Amino acid sequence: MTAVQNDMPLVTSAFSTLGCADLELDEALGLAARHGLDAIELRALGGTIDLVAYFTERFGSPSGLAEALKTSPVGLCAFDTSLRLVGATRQAKEEFLRYLPWAEAAGVKSLRVFDGGETGDDGELAEALSTLDWWRETAEREGFEAEMVIETHDFLAMPDAIPRFIEAAPGCALLWDTHHTWRKGGQNPVDTWKQVRRNTRHLHIKDSVSRPGPRLPYSYVVPGSGEFPMAALLSALAADRYAGVMSLEWEKLWHTELPPLELALQAARQNEWWSLARSGK
Repeated sequence: MTAVQNDMPLVTSAFSTLGCADLELDEALGLAARHGLDAIELRALGGTIDLVAYFTERFGSPSGLAEALKTSPVGLCAFDTSLRLVGATRQAKEEFLRYLPWAEAAGVKSLRVFDGGETGDDGELAEALSTLDWWRETAEREGFEAEMVIETHDFLAMPDAIPRFIEAAPGCALLWDTHHTWRKGGQNPVDTWKQVRRNTRHLHIKDSVSRPGPRLPYSYVVPGSGEFPMAALLSALAADRYAGVMSLEWEKLWHTELPPLELALQAARQNEWWSLARSGK
């Protein structure tokens, strides 16, 4: 992999497999390699979001997965789980923990969880903190190296909730969905970055226009053809020397009307959406 020019930090360029959910692991890795990306973020493979079931069927054991990854030039930057901090049941926590042996064996350091909730009020904040406490205690007891990374998806899409949460959990790691806080939260991404920059380990990037779609009050479009202020965000990230994951989340699994991920990847590169990343720049 090439070093970034102008002595910029190393940024991991990636995509989420939400955009290619039917592919096998080796096919998704190959797609990333063809586009010069560093990693993939696993949410779905082989037509399922139950990654543990997929891994068990295809590789048999965590060591089998690790062996399958040895020759790949592309890494795994995250496993995306379905756990929500707010409303986390015992069963949901057990489902989350099923990912740990696979993450540890494969060297995956980030396990995505959702924030959950709607308002971020005192009750929801207390639930979220309780789940974080459970995870910290469990990780310390079991010696897990992977980190819980919280996506700004539900209550954390609201700009006033973000600083309250970070103040209560200053050491938390965030997966900042840059589009969600912009569209749902109504906040300029440059302003949101000021709130989350010390905690963000991973970014989701995507684009949309204000035209209503089949399921949402806006429509996703290929990167660079919509209204998302990517140039301003990239400037803010560069100024703070962001060094983390920058992942295209092309939600074709949930929005089947979208064109193939391949086209979105081509547009992202052509429009320099990974201009901070170390691959090919």
